[in-house]
Amino acid sequence: MDLRKLKTLIDLVAESDIAELEVTEGEGKVRIVKSSAMPQNQVVMMQQPQQMMQPSAPMAAAAPVAAAAPAVPDGHIVKSPMVGTFYRSSAPGSAPFVDIGKNINSGETLCIIEAMKLLNEIESDFTGTIKQILVENGQPVEYGQPLFVIG
Repeated sequence: MDLRKLKTLIDLVAESDIAELEVTEGEGKVRIVKSSAMPQNQVVMMQQPQQMMQPSAPMAAAAPVAAAAPAVPDGHIVKSPMVGTFYRSSAPGSAPFVDIGKNINSGETLCIIEAMKLLNEIESDFTGTIKQILVENGQPVEYGQPLFVIG
């Protein structure tokens, strides 16, 4: 996909009420997401790894968004069952559901993931002690992303 098309798509998302746009062309895929936490005219563009750019195209215009995976200690890892925004508590200013060192039972609420304006309580599938919280409050999470380590 050439840069003119990408620019047109970014402008379309920025000027409309569209929150997210995903376009597949051949084997390449581009997803443009407008986050509500950002100013209205700012758009985030994420490029899928399989996308092939033309060698003459500047890479800064479509840089892939990637986070370095931190080393995860031994224990049971609770992963995100969906894409959304991670919240440690039920409301701003209230106490988090769990903290590091807290003993939890299977079925207890660990966090909330907001997806499409719906608040989904994520429950523990393991009994133990919270060893590590791998995500910051308010951070976007992907499907399968590690959230907690329970020992």
